Amino acid sequence: MLSANLLLSGEHLEAGSTRSFARFNELYASGDFGAWQMSAGKKIIGWDVGYGFRPNDFVQQEERRTLLSLTQEGRPLLQLEHFNAQTATSLVWVNPQRVRDADDEQRFARESALAARWYTRSGAADWHLFGRVGQHTGASAGAALAWVASDALELHASARLLQRHDGWRNDRATGDSLVSANPWQVSTLGGTSQWLVGANWTGALQQSVIAEWWHDGTALSDAEWDAWNSRNAALVARGAQAGSPAGLLRGVGGNLAWQASPFAAQNLRRDNLFVRLAWQPDHWQFTLDALITPSDRGRIVTAGIQWQGDRLRINAAWRVNGGPATSVFAQLPQRQTGVIAASWAF
Repeated sequence: MLSANLLLSGEHLEAGSTRSFARFNELYASGDFGAWQMSAGKKIIGWDVGYGFRPNDFVQQEERRTLLSLTQEGRPLLQLEHFNAQTATSLVWVNPQRVRDADDEQRFARESALAARWYTRSGAADWHLFGRVGQHTGASAGAALAWVASDALELHASARLLQRHDGWRNDRATGDSLVSANPWQVSTLGGTSQWLVGANWTGALQQSVIAEWWHDGTALSDAEWDAWNSRNAALVARGAQAGSPAGLLRGVGGNLAWQASPFAAQNLRRDNLFVRLAWQPDHWQFTLDALITPSDRGRIVTAGIQWQGDRLRINAAWRVNGGPATSVFAQLPQRQTGVIAASWAF
């Protein structure tokens, strides 16, 4: 009848202060009425079939490819579901509390929307149909397929069409000049598409390979990233001029900092290749994956190791961002990131 997942967190920054906070990742009430189920509250609902990217993740819109697998924060919602032996239908009103908010308060996963999913199994294939109507982004529709081709091979694909979408855009009048306000702003833009194709192979010795290619039309175009690189170069050249006054250097530094604004996006480049290798002997799991953007040859490589006991789990991971100097990944603020974590179940 009632489910809850509470997160208590504390963080200490080196040579800084300590901060703590608490939140419910999930807190919802539910009821079963034969083939029907209803839920209300804050709940995690993940849809679609992809591993590195999920175009039809209409409700959760969770961050993928994180260094550690952590419990996501759910979304406020009302949900109605119907099940039988072969099909399942879900209708979700996500963020109902924001229905009267202004557009700027309903960007991305904060938008109030109605979402629906229909699922059925046909032999070795799982079929999904999706629909969504957002408060200000309008309608979108999608479909997905996961097919178990053999004992070792699974194939999957997903696609979505959007009437409108939220995304980062630059004030084109800025050019290479210094400005006093951030030229990058989130805007509601026109229609586009997203799609993904992938395969998952599993061997007899608990080794596996995942390969996926996806396109995200909501990301900046190649031309927009070229203009972004051009502005970066112009700003650096201006700051490197001999005898530049301190005020000019501060202005250049602020303008360069604003250039990091479009990094706050689900995908930076529109076309992406993802490959993940894993081996899981006994209590251990070893992983190595790479996200590659063919348009500028950027790459993010992540290595991980996990040991799982009856109650104790230990994780370690290391991520390196790289590529040519003009690639987007090579210009991210973090070049290398490492993490070690321990979890105890009780």
